[in-house]
Amino acid sequence: MKRVLLLWHQSEPIGICVFCTPALSLRPRNRFFGLNGKRTRLFGRCLNEQLVTLSRVVLHPKYRGAGLSSAFVRCCCELSGSPWIETLAEMGHINPFFERAGFVRVGNAGNCSGSRTGHTGIYGVRGKRLISRESHRKSQYATPVYYVFDNRASVPCEIFRS
Repeated sequence: MKRVLLLWHQSEPIGICVFCTPALSLRPRNRFFGLNGKRTRLFGRCLNEQLVTLSRVVLHPKYRGAGLSSAFVRCCCELSGSPWIETLAEMGHINPFFERAGFVRVGNAGNCSGSRTGHTGIYGVRGKRLISRESHRKSQYATPVYYVFDNRASVPCEIFRS
């Protein structure tokens, strides 16, 4: 994890955004940024300096539908300190939540259902699968939408500061 930001209502945490380091390679990112070539240690270091992945957004159910989520995500992205933020969302096919927060829809990440371990092979360590077969089965045909947020010219928001 690189950064975790919380949204508070008085003394109660009601929302969270989790930012983490990006995967070394992702097809839609490579196309969007024109990346190609060998992934070296220097490449990884540069990638980590320029990009973070918004990996999780959660808002307490009591506060959903109030219009807070997209403003909260946008503010968190602006406060992330990273020039570029990326995220993947299967729900992007149905709900334009990230687009309302200022992300640009780039395309689908596709799936790896033809491989032996499928897309979830990245969650294994030395041949050991870290997720259940059921989780693998449910998500093996997922094609999440890839989004990018350009944060290079952002001035951190003031909407959630008191």
